[in-house]
Amino acid sequence: MDPVPQSHARPPSAFRRAPVQQRSAERLARILDTCAELLDETGYEQLSTRAVAARAGVPIGSVYRFFDNKRAMVAALAHRNLDRYAERIAAHLAATADPDPHAAIDGVLDEFIAMKRTVPGFALVDFGVPAAEETGEGAAEDPNALVAERICELLAAHLGRPADETLRRKVRVGVETADTLVRLAFRTVPEGDPAVIDETRQLLHAYLAPSLS
Repeated sequence: MDPVPQSHARPPSAFRRAPVQQRSAERLARILDTCAELLDETGYEQLSTRAVAARAGVPIGSVYRFFDNKRAMVAALAHRNLDRYAERIAAHLAATADPDPHAAIDGVLDEFIAMKRTVPGFALVDFGVPAAEETGEGAAEDPNALVAERICELLAAHLGRPADETLRRKVRVGVETADTLVRLAFRTVPEGDPAVIDETRQLLHAYLAPSLS
């Protein structure tokens, strides 16, 4: 059996044990895929590790091999979502020959919208566990801080400028704003209200583009 590629070997903090062999990595991926599907069907409160194991066709012990509880499993899904979002942004930016700040902002927003529309479980769990603060299920991470840090690094590299404190602050405010407005856009329109999305785009252009030039 082949070892897991090193680029994917660093586990999120939610993992109880990192997969070492390819077969383990594939089983973990199946568990997380199933978790995402069930989140869409049942929501977070009704989700259970036992239901995930049954749907994924794995022993319940396989789930507990990786995760202490349901929250840890969903947190791992959120970490995977963030990794995939960063990969999508990087690919989008790499395909853009002209390092134009407005186009870069569009790429960051468009990939987020696309994941909201197409990725299982993402509407409920994008980059963080739902209502972790209210449930008291362990110490809650700050998902938007993680997202902002990844986006800041990608934008700085693409545009050839330093990821200084000013840029980090601007990107963090932009992430918080976009998160709120995109949630508003999807609250009543399954595919996202295009008018609200357009307002979000204009706001991000006006606020972020001058700092990215």
